Amino acid sequence: MNETTSEPHIDQEDPAVNRVTLRHPWQWLEKGWHDIRVAPLYSLRYGGAIVVLSASIFLLTLVGHLSFLVPFLTAGFFLMAPLLAIGLYRMSDQLERGESLAHCQVLEAIKRNQGQLGIATGFLLIIMQLWILASVFLFIMLFQDPFPSWDNFIPTVVLSGEHTPLMIAVVLVGAFFAACAFCVSAITIPMLIDRPVDGFTAMRTSVRAVAQNWLPMLLWAALLVAIVGAGLLTFYVGLFLAVPLAGHATWHAYRDLVPRAP
Repeated sequence: MNETTSEPHIDQEDPAVNRVTLRHPWQWLEKGWHDIRVAPLYSLRYGGAIVVLSASIFLLTLVGHLSFLVPFLTAGFFLMAPLLAIGLYRMSDQLERGESLAHCQVLEAIKRNQGQLGIATGFLLIIMQLWILASVFLFIMLFQDPFPSWDNFIPTVVLSGEHTPLMIAVVLVGAFFAACAFCVSAITIPMLIDRPVDGFTAMRTSVRAVAQNWLPMLLWAALLVAIVGAGLLTFYVGLFLAVPLAGHATWHAYRDLVPRAP
């Protein structure tokens, strides 16, 4: 018997969006922590891989004397985090179904809707590239001195008080791109591996979920920034736990925000 593979049928109808309260973000974290406790080996191993990847990129910037890019790459980490956690979404999905995680793989999750995941990934990459280009442009226009090394970057740029306009501009531009990325990706990746929708439908649904629940989602965004930010501030070691917690919790956020498919 010959086995053939084909692209899944794409559902063009936009899913409905549920209303949530300020209690829900805390509940998502509780459920995410529960998933870690149920499958610590798989979740924390995934977090460890993210630590190794992040630390490797950081070391490459130091070796290449590109330390001035570290703050921008850190911001880029937040932009790309929804994609990096795709394996964790799949784990939470299988735990919901009571299935074993022994054969749970990132590639398997991607293959479920790989073409549409590519669209969403491309959109996030565009936002990340625009953010980095905008930040570099601001440095070129507003920073008159040679780029400082990583050793004195924060004292020279952040703490000296001599580059306040630059810091304000970078923060405002970063906040704009971060808000855009969060709106279009809050639940997009979990939706794409859960049901046969196209990338643009998933992104529209994500934007509607944020718009219709803007206050709880604002709290949720703040919690995610705090959790992942704490991981980054520990020189990436804290991502060992922060990424699995945020990833599993995001899956449960998606489950509460979008009614289950028939």
